[in-house]
Amino acid sequence: MISVAKFTFNPYQENTYVLYDETKECIIIDPGMYEQAEKDNMEDFIKNNNLKPVKLLNTHCHIDHVLGNKFIAEKYGLALEAHEKEVEVLAPVVQYGLAMGIHAEPSPSIAKFLTEQDTIQFGKSELTILFAPGHSPGSICFYSAADNLLIGGDVLFKMSIGRTDLPGGDHQTLLNSISNKLWKLPENTIVYPGHMEKTTIGFEKRNNPFFG
Repeated sequence: MISVAKFTFNPYQENTYVLYDETKECIIIDPGMYEQAEKDNMEDFIKNNNLKPVKLLNTHCHIDHVLGNKFIAEKYGLALEAHEKEVEVLAPVVQYGLAMGIHAEPSPSIAKFLTEQDTIQFGKSELTILFAPGHSPGSICFYSAADNLLIGGDVLFKMSIGRTDLPGGDHQTLLNSISNKLWKLPENTIVYPGHMEKTTIGFEKRNNPFFG
C-alpha cells in the first residue's frame, strides 16, 4: 500500500510528494524545496522513516516544481525523469528565477523521458503515467489504480484547473486532457495536486466550475 507524504515548499507554496510503501523504497515527485530549512525537513523525513529514495520525478518543469531537483539528485544519486516536452520548460528556469528575484539552482537535465507506455516502479508498488498537457506542454500525472490516487501536478485543483497563460500553456488543450484522461478514472480517486488541498475525481466532475 502506498503512503503519501505532502510537503509545501518555496514562495509559490508548491506541493512536493514522497510516495513509499512497506518496503521503504520511495519516490520523490516535484521537489520544490528552496530554503535550507526545507531541504533539512525533507532529509529528516527520509532519514527518520528509514526510506530509500529510488526515483526523482517531475510532473512538469515550471520553476516552483524543480527548485529542489539539484538537491535531491545529488543527495540521493538520482537521475531526473520527466516528459521530453519539458526540456524546453526546464531550460530557462534559472533566468526566469532571477527575473522573479529567486535564486534557482540549475536542475540536472532530464535523463529519462517518460511516456504513457512507461510505468514507475518502487518497492511493491507501481504507477502508470497519464499524458495531460495544457498547463505545460509535457505535463504528466502519476496514477495508482491499486491505491486510488493520482499525483496530478498542476493539471487539476480543487474547484479549479492549472493556469494556461504561461509559455506552452493552452486552455482548450488542458480541458481536453482533463476530460479525456482524468474524468475516465474512478470517482473515488484521490487527486493530490501541485498546490492547495487534495480532492477527488468525483467531486471535481460534479463541482469544478470549468466544466458544465
